[in-house]
Amino acid sequence: MSRSRFLPLLGHELHVTEWGDPGAPPVICWHGLARTGRDFDELAARLADTHFVLCPDTIGRGMSSWSEAPEDDYRLPHYADIARAMMDLYGMRQVRWIGTSMGGQIGMTVASQTPDRIASLVINDIGPEVPTPAMDRIVTYSSELPTFDTVNEAERWLREVYVPFGPADDSFWSRMAETSVRRRDDGKLTIHYDPRLIAVLESNRGMMDLWPAWEEITAPTLVIRGADSDLLTEGIAARMSATGPAPRVLVMEGYGHAPNLSTGADWDGLAPVLRDYGFLT
Repeated sequence: MSRSRFLPLLGHELHVTEWGDPGAPPVICWHGLARTGRDFDELAARLADTHFVLCPDTIGRGMSSWSEAPEDDYRLPHYADIARAMMDLYGMRQVRWIGTSMGGQIGMTVASQTPDRIASLVINDIGPEVPTPAMDRIVTYSSELPTFDTVNEAERWLREVYVPFGPADDSFWSRMAETSVRRRDDGKLTIHYDPRLIAVLESNRGMMDLWPAWEEITAPTLVIRGADSDLLTEGIAARMSATGPAPRVLVMEGYGHAPNLSTGADWDGLAPVLRDYGFLT
């Protein structure tokens, strides 16, 4: 069973979904750009048998607060600071990290800056660079928030826009819709993130080169790549496997950006690899 907490961190209120026994080894699951920590519900429920799992909503998303200084706060260095502050609040010296897309970039940042804080790192379909066409696609679908009359309408939109997430149960998509929308003043629904974060992303494209950070990572690292991903290309994945922490690259057929990691089949393929890496205790 999951629990919600709202943490005062660095002038923000961070919403975190907790799973499992707080005395168990900790895992942080961090979501992608315009998503929330609830995307990890199925994975977190499985990990919670043996781990204490934290799934934050990044500031500006979900139930976390929006920034009063977006140009300063909606950037990877500040997200990494928030992650460390969250770990400190829970008294966690070291964690295992699973990061999807932007969550993987945050993990890279934390692991490169403070290597003693990350015991092992799983990066889901992101690299130290993002190809321009993929970035253009993300900015295009994220920059203008859609509006809906009903949650069912929002679910249909999410199923279409997030086709690259790959196969998932109906319950995944229903929850995704329920946890991804908010009411506007006019009663319409829209997606639950601060649109200013997309403008900040667009203006900071030139600062998204994480290859120097990648070279500093020493934690055991696994990279997951959707076989049809346009963000983590074969070429970028190959360079990653030969540099920095020299990770294994696990390719998931039938997925683009980014594998949702929610199904039983996903878990059956991923769990043995996590055990090989010592990620699962």
